[in-house]
Amino acid sequence: MTERNVIILGAGPAGLTAAYELSRKRIPVTVLERDGVVGGIARTSFYKGYGYDIGGHRFYTKMSEVDALWHQVLGNEFLRVPRLSRIHYEGKFFYYPLRLLNVLGALGIAQSIWIFLSFVRARLFPLVPEESFEDYVSNRFGRKLYHLFFKTYTEKVWGIPCTEIRAEWAAQRIRGLSFTSALKSAIFQNGNGIKSLIEEFEYPVYGPGMMWEAVQQNVEASGGHVLLNSPVVRVNRQGMCITSVVVQQNGIERVIEGTHFISTLALRDFINALHPPPPPDVLHAANRLGYRDFLTVILIVNVPQLFPDNWIYIHTPRVFVGRIQNFKNWSKAMVPNDDTTSLGMEYFVTEGDDLWNMPDDQLIDLAKRELELIGIARADQVIDGTVERMKKAYPVYDSTYHEHLGIVRGYLDAFDNLQTVGRNGMHKYNNQDHSMMTALLAARNIMGAQHDVWAVNTDMEYQEELVLHNPHPRTRDRLQKFLRKLTGAQKKRWQGTRFEE
Repeated sequence: MTERNVIILGAGPAGLTAAYELSRKRIPVTVLERDGVVGGIARTSFYKGYGYDIGGHRFYTKMSEVDALWHQVLGNEFLRVPRLSRIHYEGKFFYYPLRLLNVLGALGIAQSIWIFLSFVRARLFPLVPEESFEDYVSNRFGRKLYHLFFKTYTEKVWGIPCTEIRAEWAAQRIRGLSFTSALKSAIFQNGNGIKSLIEEFEYPVYGPGMMWEAVQQNVEASGGHVLLNSPVVRVNRQGMCITSVVVQQNGIERVIEGTHFISTLALRDFINALHPPPPPDVLHAANRLGYRDFLTVILIVNVPQLFPDNWIYIHTPRVFVGRIQNFKNWSKAMVPNDDTTSLGMEYFVTEGDDLWNMPDDQLIDLAKRELELIGIARADQVIDGTVERMKKAYPVYDSTYHEHLGIVRGYLDAFDNLQTVGRNGMHKYNNQDHSMMTALLAARNIMGAQHDVWAVNTDMEYQEELVLHNPHPRTRDRLQKFLRKLTGAQKKRWQGTRFEE
């Protein structure tokens, strides 16, 4: 093992997880990070004592190895946080996931009937083939609910029409919810229905960055190196073998050699850094992969408590803000005193657009106006603020990404000593735990295993599984017979079903 020298590009959750696994086995490892802080999009930043998370990172997983790693690193430094998130739409709040009675009560009888008839029509005449986000959601909720609760927000997030977003993104992120599951949840309110989302999660006392700073310390204590402010500017190769990378440190280029390489860089950036360059078709495909960038305007509000939610989705089309985080409701340690509240006004942007280029003071003024416009707080109650920008936060699942990703992946798979992992390293909308699992498998491959890292999170299930509580014996028998008869896509859809006594 001492003959191996592993170079890891990126010190986000995936890169640091791989480094942690390798360094525990005393395999030399060097992590190269562009920024001056570890954690990537899962970092925690502080402004005048106010902590803020880049997007909100829950610590919840069904992967026992990932959960064990979290607690191995942080021990009892986790809080148990009740989960509450709602949708704000035109002055009204709706629970998310949608609770049918809440929706019907807020919208009134006439609109509720319209919603129901729209759902019935969708069931009788579904959109086939189901190719886009619009198709997927309309088939499960009806076009009326789709337009009310999904279209505006989704197009804020991605900056493209819902007709151009692939259905597989919806299958991964909507979590198996539908009009019928919402109805069942409304009827069976005491845990006897279908549970689609967790009701609480763990969260480090001082935010997710606390985890990755601790992992960095573990890696370095085991002899590994984590080099910050060291952007990779070139990746050298001989044929289909990576030989070294070139980083820039204090304006000086430095060559770092290795025997094995793990990259978490955005695939577009990695392909463009290769020297000699890859074939033209691979370059073209990589440059057609799209990304959505992200900025947060942190507002310090001179009010002890504004709302009980961890975060609120803003579906109201009259404002640019897409989501509001209430960091105090994640952990009280994220604010320095009880008299104020810190909010993260989250804007989904594209690098170079008007919002991305807007000066910080104008962004803060915009966020204050929008906070008042949607009725959360008055602009004059905001006493301070700052802005955080994050490039390439989300890989885009547009209508052509699958084809281009296939070309890039086919080329990279031919390298002898390279693995790409994590959200951007695979252009895959992985969560933190999925990204970590790909990194664990990649590290074990270097130690002799033969795992397929691309198999992680391929079942299109986001976090939860279907649970039927205390089914009647006759119901259980019928369901088990039903499940045994399923084949193909139907079997895959229902394979997570389990019974609880």
